[in-house]
Amino acid sequence: MTMPDTTDGPLAGFVQVRGAREHNLKNVSLDIPRDALVVFTGVSGSGKSSLAFGTLYAEAQRRYLESVSPYARRLFHQMPVPEVDDITGLPPAVALQQQRGSPTTRSSVGSVSTLSNSLRMLYSRAGDYPRGQELLYAESFSPNTPEGACPECHGLGRVYEVTEASMVPDDSLTIRERAVAAWPTAWHGQNLRDILTTLGYDVDTPWRELPKKARDWILFTDEQPTVPVYAGFTPQEVKAALKRKETPSYQGTFTGARKYVLQTFATTESASMKKRVARYMVSSECPQCRGKRLRRESLSVTFAGHDIADISRLPLERLAAILRPHADGSARKDAKAAAAHPEKAIVTQRIAQDVCARLGVLLDLGLGYLALERSTPTLSPGELQRLRLATQVRSNLFGVVYVLDEPSAGLHPADTEALLTALAQLKACGNSLFVVEHALDVIRHADWIVDVGPAAGEGGGHVLYSGAPAGLEKIEESQTRRFLFARDKPPRREPRVPADWLRLEGVTRNNLHQLKVDFPLGVLTGVTGVSGSGKSSLVSQVLVELVAASLGHAIEAEAEEGEALEQEAALPLEGRIVHGLAGIKRLVRVDQKPIGRTPRSNLATYTGLFDHVRKLFAATKMAKSRRYDAGRFSFNVAKGRCEHCAGEGFVMVELLFLPSVYAPCPTCAGARYNAKTLEVRYQDKNIAEVLALTVDAAAEFFAADPAVARSLETLREVGLGYLRLGQPATELSGGEAQRIKLATELQRAARGNLLYILDEPTTGLHPADVEKLVVQLDRLVDAGNTVIVVEHTMRVIAACDWVIDIGPGAGEQGGTIVAAGPPREIVKVAASRTAPYLIRYFDQK
Repeated sequence: MTMPDTTDGPLAGFVQVRGAREHNLKNVSLDIPRDALVVFTGVSGSGKSSLAFGTLYAEAQRRYLESVSPYARRLFHQMPVPEVDDITGLPPAVALQQQRGSPTTRSSVGSVSTLSNSLRMLYSRAGDYPRGQELLYAESFSPNTPEGACPECHGLGRVYEVTEASMVPDDSLTIRERAVAAWPTAWHGQNLRDILTTLGYDVDTPWRELPKKARDWILFTDEQPTVPVYAGFTPQEVKAALKRKETPSYQGTFTGARKYVLQTFATTESASMKKRVARYMVSSECPQCRGKRLRRESLSVTFAGHDIADISRLPLERLAAILRPHADGSARKDAKAAAAHPEKAIVTQRIAQDVCARLGVLLDLGLGYLALERSTPTLSPGELQRLRLATQVRSNLFGVVYVLDEPSAGLHPADTEALLTALAQLKACGNSLFVVEHALDVIRHADWIVDVGPAAGEGGGHVLYSGAPAGLEKIEESQTRRFLFARDKPPRREPRVPADWLRLEGVTRNNLHQLKVDFPLGVLTGVTGVSGSGKSSLVSQVLVELVAASLGHAIEAEAEEGEALEQEAALPLEGRIVHGLAGIKRLVRVDQKPIGRTPRSNLATYTGLFDHVRKLFAATKMAKSRRYDAGRFSFNVAKGRCEHCAGEGFVMVELLFLPSVYAPCPTCAGARYNAKTLEVRYQDKNIAEVLALTVDAAAEFFAADPAVARSLETLREVGLGYLRLGQPATELSGGEAQRIKLATELQRAARGNLLYILDEPTTGLHPADVEKLVVQLDRLVDAGNTVIVVEHTMRVIAACDWVIDIGPGAGEQGGTIVAAGPPREIVKVAASRTAPYLIRYFDQK
């Protein structure tokens, strides 16, 4: 490892790390300069994040929280105390990670950037009120407060009702055949049907033939009569039993279908139950606020001719254009009104200046196409991180370490230049920047590089180099060096010829208007364009929806648990496929959503690998003699798991003012299984030891078993050899989750005529891993499939057979096809923002 010259004492202007052992770090010691752009590089899984976030940021946070009162400390999400001997010279740190933030649609661009607060103050103090209306305070302009929310829809913008059509989707069924689909299934639903029989309702006539009065009572009554129930009796037998006053099976209380749906939605703690009943609730735009979420008094106040809801829907660049004249004092003023209220003019200018200054940073970061009301769940992780970055640039803090996680994720190379400008501003203010990054354009701007490796997982965790970028060229072990100082271009190859074309017409969504586009079939297609140009709207939304609808596939809902009522209304699907559908048998979308939301979901369970492994253990001599089936080897099943920790492998110890400590379970020592299950061994390893193996080690261990070996080999081929088989889903990045999904698809028998759609599959990938990914995408195409990737990494685009470039700009300046053709042709199109960055991969003569 190369290190700068140091003396025995603390190094002025350096952060000194000694003995870092977090995750896979191998007792790392190094010195990192402050007041500089320091980039942490290395292959995926090498230990970069363990050093930057798990060690440096975690320790900075721990030290800061020690200075905070114990009560306030409880309000922070505290990271675990890092495994490190000593760190000196570490300033306070701010982390800008790639988490998506709050899943609620009430969190928006305006709330994350805090611009909404300033805008509400502007409307409150400087808005144009109708004659006679009294002053409203700022909170009256927020749909999330009782003062501002529309009373009809409670600030949601939509009203929800339960109708006969929503609760009875098939009126040809009888009540016994579950015509009332909204009622619960299983015993509870049977109970309600039995109660109706006692009440004298006909449960064996098709719903549509029942009298309207009877249908309305069953669905909409608020009455809850309690009556005797004779379980298993026919309607005639029930009638006779009532006449004879026989002792019933039990007394049952009736609940109308609407009452059941609304009560369950309001009171259930089960996310799946809430999701189920939400299906029977029909939403429509609120008639009182017309979807604007605010009460009438708030909407009657305007500024520059717009109410606050309308101005929040404008792109940020349009908002800036409206406010600029008020900020610089050039806006035309009503002299009489200004004389009567001189304070209003001062307030208007002061607030407009502040908003414009903050908007300027967002525009510089290429986010001018976003609107303030855009909800955060619809933003990409890269967009959300740049929003937070803009807030920090405006804060003018001094002497802080900003730790950033791949700030270039989701950025077109043209937008990366704006990002570098914002980072330079932070550095110029006297701050340090520690950036975990794979993009070569960002790495080239570093003042200092810390290269971690040489490989991933157990093969990583060493600092190969720490110093000025030029020195990395001499480090033979470095994978980063190969790409940063590359003199060679990827091997030239002739583009494959499309087998046919999938033609779309009339595509309208977000900034796309009546677009015609042709996707080639049987080849690898890259869709490019600056951030916000319309790529994801075209591919990940409209193309997916049209193909899924044509093939009769259901599209997985994006709704977050517990937020079923707050989801945005589904956008209408405008567009049609006019040719080429015959060449597609199935649609496979490989996205970056987590493969599971709890630590019980992991790589082995998701890929199906664990099923094979459990069968191998159940087939051992000892397991057979004890009559253990495959279920015994699941940590989710009571008979096999450790009862003390319920198969978690750890117990949580809550320390009131300190981070909670997760300690290995004292009974199973973190193995997750009970002692009897762990006695069973397959090739000298028990099931817990097998789950602890990395994919690379497991490939060697299971080499003799074709089914398991093939699955593991595919995971290695997409660059995931460093992950442990039992690694919880919660510890995986979006990029890792996407590659696990890709590997799961690759290990299936190649069928051909499948359409694969991937949205930025290189997120979180080192250039060395990008090369592996391209090989796998080629494999899919060579098997007779079509692959379409939305991508910013030019190395991938250069390897495509066809490129569709959307733009030329973002938002209203985008939404058109600038160029379409093989990559070699795209570089010749002057209007393309992609061409100047793609040209590096081709020899132009």
